[in-house]
Amino acid sequence: MALHQIGALVPLTRPGWTEAGQHLLAGLELAVRDVNDAGGIGGTPLALVVRDTAADPQKAVAAVDELASLGVVALAGEYHSVVARAVAARADALGLPFLCSSAVLDALTEQPTQWVARLAPAQSHGWRIYADFLFGAGHSRIAAATQPSVYWASGARILREHLASRGGTVTEFDMATLTPAQLCDQLAGSGATALLLLVGHPEPAVPIVKAVRQDKRLAGIMMGAPAGPPELPSWATLLGADGAAIPFLRYLPEHLSPLGVRVEAALRGQLAQSPSFVAFEGYDTIAVLADILRSHGTDRARIAQSWPHLAVEGTRGSIRLSRVPGIGVWQWAWAPVQVVDRNPADPDRFRVLHAG
Repeated sequence: MALHQIGALVPLTRPGWTEAGQHLLAGLELAVRDVNDAGGIGGTPLALVVRDTAADPQKAVAAVDELASLGVVALAGEYHSVVARAVAARADALGLPFLCSSAVLDALTEQPTQWVARLAPAQSHGWRIYADFLFGAGHSRIAAATQPSVYWASGARILREHLASRGGTVTEFDMATLTPAQLCDQLAGSGATALLLLVGHPEPAVPIVKAVRQDKRLAGIMMGAPAGPPELPSWATLLGADGAAIPFLRYLPEHLSPLGVRVEAALRGQLAQSPSFVAFEGYDTIAVLADILRSHGTDRARIAQSWPHLAVEGTRGSIRLSRVPGIGVWQWAWAPVQVVDRNPADPDRFRVLHAG
């Protein structure tokens, strides 16, 4: 049987954030089933060809080459920004459309390209909203536990520049050279009222949270994790009550669309847990690509030319792609953004603290 194939890139093994990859893949797969249950694309079924990127840019580029040779009409997915950037560069070089689901790094490509589009909000958009939340909550002296990475460095720079305009400061502590206990010693005399975790999960984020929670000198400090690890179940499993009241960014609206409500129920059954925003990003990715394939066909060049012309009702609102200053790809401007934490009274429930 003929199939329209879409290459799906997801982190499914370590050191990739495998939980995010599983949620992303669940959304992609559910949307493909929904498309095929509705008759496919002009009667032809849609199929995913899944490749594990394991948060490895080189592995991802090799997967792009393989998928291109297999004849996929487009690429979808990816969670890690450094991987998505490598995928975008290779897709651009090969003339292969890539709809990035979840990576937020502003500079997804070095130069503007017609071949790449993105549903996740750019880091500069979401993290400025997070900085607004910090300032509104009374935090102007911020500490950041960091690891070497273009993603963390970009996030720290966005926060520093946005807070500096209001007299705020961000002081970085390099966790490549500090233990969690040493970090606590330095925080105790720093005057910071908030500590942001710009580090990997579970290591070293989980040990840092435990160390700070156990240090009586730091009882008044707020911790935050803008990249979103507190949303996924392993955070609560590993940290319990210690993982509550740590605000993070998620890309969901106050109310899901009717489609979103139906998709949430289906994803909950599929995952046997509450779906994260990453799962909705996966679903919306396929919804967009399916709409393009129905309207414009399966020619790669025609798919790429169609980005600015689509209007798709997704799980989180109406999706349109446009050119945004400073962003080299076609961009949904913008997916809804919330600052959320786990409720200390019930760590399995979330509280919306701020929306932008």
